[in-house]
Amino acid sequence: MYPGAHVATHPSKAAVVMAETGETVTFAELESQSVRIARYLRDAGLRVGDHIALVSDNTVRVFEVYWAALRSGLYITAVNRHLTPAEMAYIVDDCGARAVITSAALGDTATKVADLVDGVDIRLAFGGPVPGFDDLDDAIVDLSDEPLADQPRGADMLYSSGTTGKPKGIEPSLPNRQIEEPGDTMAALASTIWSVDSSTVYLSPAPLYHAAPLRTAAAVQALGGTVVVMGKFDAERALSYIEKFAVTHSQWVPTMFVRMLKLPDEVRAKYDLSTLRVAIHAAAPCPVDVKHAMIEWWGPILVEYYSSTELAGLTSITSAEWLKKPGSVGKDGFLGTVRICGPDGEVLPPGEIGDVYFERDVMPFAYHNDPAKTKSAQHPLHENWSTTGDVGYLDEDRYLFLTDRATFMIISGGVNIYPQEIENVLASHPSILDVAVIGVPDPEMGEQVLAVVQLLPGVESSDDLAESILSEARNSLARYKVPRHIVFTSDLPRTPTGKLVKGRLKGKYDSVVLG
Repeated sequence: MYPGAHVATHPSKAAVVMAETGETVTFAELESQSVRIARYLRDAGLRVGDHIALVSDNTVRVFEVYWAALRSGLYITAVNRHLTPAEMAYIVDDCGARAVITSAALGDTATKVADLVDGVDIRLAFGGPVPGFDDLDDAIVDLSDEPLADQPRGADMLYSSGTTGKPKGIEPSLPNRQIEEPGDTMAALASTIWSVDSSTVYLSPAPLYHAAPLRTAAAVQALGGTVVVMGKFDAERALSYIEKFAVTHSQWVPTMFVRMLKLPDEVRAKYDLSTLRVAIHAAAPCPVDVKHAMIEWWGPILVEYYSSTELAGLTSITSAEWLKKPGSVGKDGFLGTVRICGPDGEVLPPGEIGDVYFERDVMPFAYHNDPAKTKSAQHPLHENWSTTGDVGYLDEDRYLFLTDRATFMIISGGVNIYPQEIENVLASHPSILDVAVIGVPDPEMGEQVLAVVQLLPGVESSDDLAESILSEARNSLARYKVPRHIVFTSDLPRTPTGKLVKGRLKGKYDSVVLG
């Protein structure tokens, strides 16, 4: 399925709406615009397997470009708009983009990016003039919106967030089918796990350059539903849009839950959320107390999944299951089989912590221009088993529990300590808005546990407050897991999709040896 399949039945239905302004693109308009852009790119010489890069804020027009690429056999790379021009240029250069398409809102940045990269033949802008870029609407105005006879399915090639180094381009194999033929993984998952169909109204509060919102929104459109896009997440506005647009489905990251739960009771009770049937969440671990509070507020409609930009595999868990298995990210059976493996690749029994692998029929991805990194993601004995670096265990019922990423593990006195467990405990403190736990050098133990804490607005930091936080932590954590120190900060480095950029924190505090 793809959006054009629904033009015959509901051409005037909204395929995408901007929440703040009400700007709308119908299915008929999305089909027409994406065909014209596809024709332009074909006429410009782009062929199956070529790459285009999209530099844009959240706007309805993202989907016109996205579907133009996907009906042309092209790879499309949506670039993180929060990066510096040099960081963006690295991605555009690395993916080998022949075209850069930008929104006018990011025109200045896109101009700098294009000037830093060789090999960009095509520069197009929408939403206003951008120096050095041709106007997209002018370029396609005289082109036919009759679909091309050959419409090979393309794919997105997105980049990891780069929380532990340079972003990695995740390159799937191009599907061997036409755009209208069945077989899309995300559409199948959305239909099966989240009951997405043509009646769905899906609220997307996250940046569209990120894999989860972009792919899920596209899957909703492919199945005939409507996507409501927020330009930027705001806790109260998100609630108001659920009421205003009669939202049935939504997708969140845990930091968004925390922000909404921190709203005053009268604000939380102000909006009618009764249309909401499914609240999807993923991207980062959700503290148990936070998820309990969300289920108590919204009801048992939360569906959590665990996956990655690589789509190595997927687990899922409903609210009813999670209440029986709090902290779990679910069971497999949707996309691949979970295997927990030890250092030598041996499969570990239930309850033992190891590297999380997914077994698939074939390796589903490669890291672009990096065969060594691709090899490192494969199991040492099974080429069709892959990992993205997470650590966890399966219980006796095959429910997966994540403990952390291997790269974030703290080794203190020879003991492995997983920061996520500590962060989940500290996050429940009533004065804490956000928290990160890292390992910093210790002359005796190798590393010691440090908590970096962002307090709620209006709460003053003090030694007494730090001791209060640590005292509560001692009630829930083994002594060796309790942070040796707490430092307060005004802000924590998170990506817009909620992932902590711990490399930046470690760079700041590694040089500080705490007594």
